[in-house]
Amino acid sequence: MANNDNKQSILLVEDDPNFGDVLRSYLEMHDFEVALATDGVMGLEKYRKGEYDLCIFDVMMPRKDGFTLAKEIREQDKEMPIIFLTAKTLKDDVLQGFKIGADDYITKPFSSEELLYRIQAVLKRSQNIPAKKEDDQKEFNIGDKFHFNFPLRILTFNGEEKDKLSPKEAQLLRMFCTHMNDILPRSEALTKIWGEDNYFTARSMDVFVTKLRKYLKRDENIEIVNIHGNGFQLLVKEQEES
Repeated sequence: MANNDNKQSILLVEDDPNFGDVLRSYLEMHDFEVALATDGVMGLEKYRKGEYDLCIFDVMMPRKDGFTLAKEIREQDKEMPIIFLTAKTLKDDVLQGFKIGADDYITKPFSSEELLYRIQAVLKRSQNIPAKKEDDQKEFNIGDKFHFNFPLRILTFNGEEKDKLSPKEAQLLRMFCTHMNDILPRSEALTKIWGEDNYFTARSMDVFVTKLRKYLKRDENIEIVNIHGNGFQLLVKEQEES
């Protein structure tokens, strides 16, 4: 992580220089180090030259938009926390941001205090995921064909085919495994993994559930089912509860 004086470092990419300066000054007042770029190309250059704890990208920018910039950074670092800023409120744009791997999505106008709260929540989730007693189990068998190693984030099928999961995919699959054949309340997963239960985090969770379904569809006896109004269930048909 980037830090000289134990300050957390943020890469802010915002094409409105006045708005960007205001945000940078505000964040610096709250003990963050902030590097400001005014377009996506400059943002990528600064990213490659520096070390950052979190990135904040405006979506609509000249030369390179925020989504494209995020995809390029995700290719280098799948765990870098990313927050999108945008004036758009269309659900498709929100989903696109989460599919890329956004940790949060803030629509303009917003208060500086709201941004600060969201930054702190994202950093807490990404850097300080506490070990809890119910999370002691590290490896799981899912039916007869899948083995999941949580610390390595590896899902193995038939002892041969291996998929490397993203951090959030791994956290969500572990929660499904600890609730196997039982209901995983949506609010519980959102609170533990995303830090809060709201419309945007719920849509993000839906994206990750879809990804896990694609991994698990190789075994027809396993499925993740929707429990309307409550949450989801990892249903392993051949495994009976004792």
